[in-house]
This record gives sequence, C-alpha cells and structure tokens, in this order.
Amino acid sequence: MIIAVASGKGGTGKTTVAVALVLASSEPVAYADCDVEEPNGSIFLKPEVAEVERVLVEVPDIDEEKCTSCGKCARFCQFNALVSLGTPPLVFPELCHSCGGCEIVCPTGAISWRKVSVGEITLGRSDGGRISVVQGKLDVGSSLAPPVIRQVKTYIADDVLTVIDCPPGTSCPVIESLGDADYVLLVTEPTPFGLHDLKLAVETVRVLGIPFSVIINRFDEGDSGVEDYCIEESIDVIVRIPHRREMAEAYSTGGNLFDAIPEMRELFREIPRIIVRGVK
Repeated sequence: MIIAVASGKGGTGKTTVAVALVLASSEPVAYADCDVEEPNGSIFLKPEVAEVERVLVEVPDIDEEKCTSCGKCARFCQFNALVSLGTPPLVFPELCHSCGGCEIVCPTGAISWRKVSVGEITLGRSDGGRISVVQGKLDVGSSLAPPVIRQVKTYIADDVLTVIDCPPGTSCPVIESLGDADYVLLVTEPTPFGLHDLKLAVETVRVLGIPFSVIINRFDEGDSGVEDYCIEESIDVIVRIPHRREMAEAYSTGGNLFDAIPEMRELFREIPRIIVRGVK
C-alpha cells in the first residue's frame, strides 16, 4: 500500500505525520521524501546513506551551423525556454520541460540534446534496516521539481507499506507525488489559513479520485472551522494530534511525535489497517 501524506498548506505537520507512520510500523516500511524543495524527513529518521545519484534532464543543444534562425522552435515552446530574435535561439535550461517538441518542429535538424543536473536522490536505511529511506533534493537555483520526484518514485516498491511525504500546496509537484497513491492523508490545522488550503487539497484529491481522510494537528488550538467543514463534507477525521510544548521541544532536536506523546504510537500503528478496511 502507498499512503501519501499531503497538505494544502506548509507547516501543518505533514512530515511529523509521515515520519510517525513509518516509525509506528513494526514491519518493513519505506519512506519517500518527495518534498524535494525542502526535504527534512531524514533529520528525524537518520538513515545510513548507501548511495547518492544525480537527477539529469535533457535540454536543447543548438547547432548554429545548421540553424537558419527561423524561430519555429521558440514559437513552439510554451515555457519560453527558447528565445530567437532573428538569431540562433538562446536556451534557458531552467525553463525547459524536455518535451522534445522543439526538435520535432526544427526544419533543419539543428537541435540535439545535452544533459543537465536538476537534483539528487539519496538512498539509505534506518532503524537497523527496517525503514528504507529515499529522498529527493532539488539543486539550488533549479525549479524543476517533477523530474526529481519522478526519480524518487522509481524506488517505490509495492510489496511493503510506503509513505510518501508530499510537497505542500496543490501545484504540479504535488500532483506528481500523488500519482499511484492508494490513499491520501491530508494534514491540516484549525486556523482560517489551514481551512482555506485544506479545501483546495480536498478538491485536488477528489478530482484525482483518490480516497482520503484528514488529520488535524494542534486540534485543541484555533477554531472549529476545520471540524465543521469536515462534518459538512462527510470527510473522516482519522487522527487529532494535540498541541504540546513537548512536541516542539522534541522536533527542535530531531525528535519525533512519539518522543513527546508516546501514547499516540498505537493509534498511528492502526492507521494502515483502518485505511485498508475503508478502501475495501
């Protein structure tokens, strides 16, 4: 089973929940950090790194001797990765999505491809090898998160429980992370901002057709807006995590949810079984 932990809003406790899920399991489990712009699950899981690999994407390479400066490639590119002002086109690799369309429309065969790095993948294991950890990290200055996320997901196996730590929001990196997920846990907080972004996240997973439920972090703070919305929309609130100073203290030193609230371990251990019953 693949469980994705997502949130419309950043800072709601998504990584806290994802890490707690893998730590609560007594079976082999996998953790995939797809929050590639700011991965931090490894801070808490502390894996022994076994391998690091680069994430490479292809970008156009212009042969100026063949190029006639017709500008067809630049007009085709909807991402503005190519610009031609009556000259051989300038290439902006950070904007290129490697779709290959520019090569197709080029009448003289002036476009080939070269590889550039956009990020890296770190592979390791934690808890004596029980937890497999794969983390994606975007290169500084790169904006192409989806290729890094796709490479992270190539290491996801379907024979063990896998927890995907998704990026915040509802944009392309989130959609890429949610693909192939069997279930989504939406982490939110009881604030107006939390409710606003939860609604966006709910709309997203409903469009994707993935079953989901909600986890409310710091449920005893804020207002009742999130609870009221979940009741109105018939959304299950599967876990409510209390606000505790001990949690903030543990988090600040690389600790986890169970260091602060050990009684929640059994509840998190039950979550996959609850999900299986619900999905079936």
